[in-house]
Amino acid sequence: MTSTDTTKAEDSGPSGYAAARLRLLQEGARSGPPRRAALSGLTDDWLSGLFDAGAGGLKGVSLVAVGGYGRGELSPRSDLDLLLLHDGGEPDAIAALADRLWYPVWDLGLALDHSVRTPAEARKTAEQDLKVHLGLLDARHLAGDLGLTAGLRTAVLADWRNQAPKRLPELQELCAERAQRQGELQYLLEPDLKEARGGLRDATALRAVAASWLADAPREGLDDARRRLLDVRDALHLTTGRATDRLSLQEQDQVAAELGLLDADTLLRQVYEAARVISYASDVTWREVGRVLRSRAVRPRLRAMLGGGKPVAERSPLAEGVVEQEGEVVLARAARPERDPVLPLRAAAAAAQAGLPLSLHAVRRLAATVRPLPTPWPAEAREQLVTLLGSGRPTVEVWEALEAEGLVTRLLPDWERVRCRPQRNAVHIWTVDRHLIETAVRASEFTRRVSRPDLLLVAALLHDIGKGWPGDHSVAGEIIARDVAGRIGFDRDDVAVLATLVRHHLLLVETATRRDLDDPSTVRSVAEAVGTQSTLELLHALTEADALATGPAAWSSWRGSLVADLVKRVSAVLAGNDPEEPEAAAPTAEQERLAVEAYRTGGPVLALRAQTEPPSQEPEAAGDPEPLGVELLIAVPDQPGVLPAVAGVLAMHRLTVRTAELRALDLPDGVDGTVLLLDWRVAAEYGSLPQAARLRADLVRALDGSLDIAGRLAERDAAYPRRRGVVAPPPRVAVASAASRHATVIEVRAQDAPGLLFRIGRALEDAGVRVRSAHVSTLGANAVDAFYVTGTEGVPLPTEEATAVARKLEETLRE
Repeated sequence: MTSTDTTKAEDSGPSGYAAARLRLLQEGARSGPPRRAALSGLTDDWLSGLFDAGAGGLKGVSLVAVGGYGRGELSPRSDLDLLLLHDGGEPDAIAALADRLWYPVWDLGLALDHSVRTPAEARKTAEQDLKVHLGLLDARHLAGDLGLTAGLRTAVLADWRNQAPKRLPELQELCAERAQRQGELQYLLEPDLKEARGGLRDATALRAVAASWLADAPREGLDDARRRLLDVRDALHLTTGRATDRLSLQEQDQVAAELGLLDADTLLRQVYEAARVISYASDVTWREVGRVLRSRAVRPRLRAMLGGGKPVAERSPLAEGVVEQEGEVVLARAARPERDPVLPLRAAAAAAQAGLPLSLHAVRRLAATVRPLPTPWPAEAREQLVTLLGSGRPTVEVWEALEAEGLVTRLLPDWERVRCRPQRNAVHIWTVDRHLIETAVRASEFTRRVSRPDLLLVAALLHDIGKGWPGDHSVAGEIIARDVAGRIGFDRDDVAVLATLVRHHLLLVETATRRDLDDPSTVRSVAEAVGTQSTLELLHALTEADALATGPAAWSSWRGSLVADLVKRVSAVLAGNDPEEPEAAAPTAEQERLAVEAYRTGGPVLALRAQTEPPSQEPEAAGDPEPLGVELLIAVPDQPGVLPAVAGVLAMHRLTVRTAELRALDLPDGVDGTVLLLDWRVAAEYGSLPQAARLRADLVRALDGSLDIAGRLAERDAAYPRRRGVVAPPPRVAVASAASRHATVIEVRAQDAPGLLFRIGRALEDAGVRVRSAHVSTLGANAVDAFYVTGTEGVPLPTEEATAVARKLEETLRE
């Protein structure tokens, strides 16, 4: 080795490169594409120096960057994808050179994906492995024999174009499988920026499609979307110090700060917007690939049939100014968007009704030329919007096409606040805007159940439109819904109904799961809010559609049965039949038997009875993961600590409590004593129910103090799975002062955890109040429980005492 080579090797040594790399990454002023380009250039120089120092006079060899490094997209913790290309001569020297290249990379702790191949071997491997072929499409020369690298690039690109009819369907299938595993980037709370659908892998796939010359992706906004995702990945690498592509919840605030963004929600919204651009471009591109491949397959036969003439694409009318051509909805030749402001909605409705995609060119032409709709909208525009919303699943793809070109926010300006807005609630699986469309899709299944399907579908579209505004989204949404409904042409009465539906879209499910339906005050309050039978009918359908569109945890046969029961009671009140004041029901023969046996034995007696209510027969309830549960009857001699003891034992046995009623039962004539009767609805978290004998044995030990429930539950709580770094919001306890005339209703909102009901029961027991009934509701990680309590005399608590009990309970749950 010459002295000049030695000096160059020292300058390009690991320590010099590492120091320069560190300085570059710590330069806050240089970020985004400039930093990635500078990091790639710095790495190029280092590796070139290593190559030159190690190759000596070796000929017929070159060092090639492939994949992301080949594109010059090095993030702080990216892998180095390298190919040592050679012509097959001097294998020992090639092996020695590889060692001189790979070991310094490993010594710095950098991830390395490397290979040593001849051009023929590289092409053969690419033919066998689609991912290798994709990486070679981005091959970039670093050092050595430039002609060798250029020859491989030319051959690989020619192979790709020649094999496109075979390779592109393989690539599409690969993308679909990855999307199935990783989900859609634009909706995930903890997305994988690279692997999820709409992520960096899909952006690379679009480049590969363009390189085939078979089809091309819509380019508008695509480069910006890709750059934004790369910027987020850079910030993620810098804040975590790890080579990760998953944007975890606990890291989002730091990543947002690194990028100079307001907060984690702003970060997610930008990620979602970028993913939406890439996803839409992918849909359009793969549709075009399919069209071209189908056209190539049938063209020879058509030419033969037509005597060599060029085939003419068939156009089938769908609506005024709208036709179908080659599996897409396009504008008719005579269409004049600049004179027809209803055309976007008419084309969208026709596409959704036909189950066909809207052509990209049609949507772009509409966006560029169509005039705004007048205010209020003409009747046809409103009817076309309702038709679009009522078309079922095809509505989603058509709506996304309108959104991609900004037509939705031009039609409904208030949509901008909910567009791509994340929902930080594990129960929700969609962003706010997609949830609204999903609710409309679900509502379309219920249009035969209501007298005004149009109001149901528009309410579904608008029910969460208040999210993104300060305060209660239902209150804000009511104001927005009134304005939107008026602008799109509904009359005053219909506007009032839509405003009521939006304002009270959570009323039925919250009341049914958190209030005592036997209490007349509960039913009357709902009837007063709803007002009419027709509105109640619409609200019932909207409630179910909203819950089904939220996610699997938001709806079940149990919740459905409670809501249906509430609707039946409210309907009776609206028909003029006031609910009767509740009277103490006479004990059944079984309850009396259990009570007498409990008094005679001096201990608890219990019975498990299978729930006889049939599950909902609606098709959407099929496969319901949340069972109705079983009835658990417990009789125990009146004594302190019964509620926490029972709740604790059930928690130990992994039983979920749905509802709980407690009352003191006087024994039959001739027997002096009082027995507490607990009538609870429970369900197993998983597996089968425990035997009644085991429950009774543990309950006996809990009541006599020999079973340390608190300790056992603490052990389970310590092993309860939690997300690292995620802090749950603090619990909140409030008094619902107008909820009942017969008891004080205390509502608890807290993070769900093993033994939560036990802790609440113990705190209420310590406060000296009697729990008459409990209504338990859990959505994801959030528990919302309502407790009907009285004083020892059986009457509601005075306001001051109720407030003090709630405050003490909240303090206990915060400990």
